[in-house]
Amino acid sequence: MTEQPSTDPHDVRSEVPDPATWRTGEEPPTERQKAYLETLAREAGEELPDDITKAEASERIDDLRQATGRDSDPVRNPQIT
Repeated sequence: MTEQPSTDPHDVRSEVPDPATWRTGEEPPTERQKAYLETLAREAGEELPDDITKAEASERIDDLRQATGRDSDPVRNPQIT
């Protein structure tokens, strides 16, 4: 089952493109991404690969935010109310 795009103009999920479609997705992650990933990985007790791409870093940030409980925004995580 695929998720239908939101028609709610306030739903930021509809504004964020899929990292897999980024033109720069194969580039190395930004310094900001790396710093945030290191923080989240440390909190989650996980290791990060050295050769992660910008797109992979974005997806990993989303995963680690959920794993660490930092994804408490009900717009990004509608299961939290």
